[in-house]
Amino acid sequence: MDSVGIVVPAYDPDVGRLRAYITSLRQTLDPERLHVELDAGGVGAADRIREAGATVAESAGRRGKGAAITAGFETLETDVLAFADADGATPADSLAEVVARVADDGNADLAVGSRRHPDASVEGHQTVVRRLLGDGFAWLAGSLLAVDLYDYQCGAKALTADAWQRVREHLYEAGFAWDVELVAVAGALGCRVAEVPIAWEDQPGSTVSPVRTPLRLLRSLLRARHRAKRLGDSRLHDAIADRRDGPTALIDRATEHHE
Repeated sequence: MDSVGIVVPAYDPDVGRLRAYITSLRQTLDPERLHVELDAGGVGAADRIREAGATVAESAGRRGKGAAITAGFETLETDVLAFADADGATPADSLAEVVARVADDGNADLAVGSRRHPDASVEGHQTVVRRLLGDGFAWLAGSLLAVDLYDYQCGAKALTADAWQRVREHLYEAGFAWDVELVAVAGALGCRVAEVPIAWEDQPGSTVSPVRTPLRLLRSLLRARHRAKRLGDSRLHDAIADRRDGPTALIDRATEHHE
């Protein structure tokens, strides 16, 4: 039986909701380790989260979702590494289905939860703007990347420890675009990627900006495509990279954070 580690990235979370979600994850998946990367949690938040049965690493500032997950993954020593967003939009049962696709030879190296898959079950309603942004981004990502999915950014993914070792040094996106970069890099390195329809419930309190977010995601998508092309030995993209200063990989930032 493969061991499972779960990371929950949490920025200024509703601690009560997060504690309830942690309890559900523990009861459903029985992970070897359940770890919260907590940014700007406030006084006493970390202790309350630990009481629910999770380990916690704190940061006073906001690092971004990708940076937080990477830092958490670097602390895991399990066969399977998974993450779920702190708002609990992905029920524990659905995360278990995502994990199952990579655990115990589930025939995938990376499993991607999907809200937009035809077999997914979505409760609640996003605003029209958020829905259009999500649909448009998914279409564009599918057009630009080698891995074609219905949904790249759902907050529920899992991968094998071997796959993590292959992709970790190629991840740079600190924010929400980390999801699509992970998929792009995994595909470029030949990892088997599976899309898993999930149950999902929209949660209030989104910080998505209808103006800034699309522009940031577009730039991040183009960077992810560029890095994936480089991993595929594209001479053009190698030449482009040679003319630029390279960014710092997230694993290096994660090491600094946990020292």
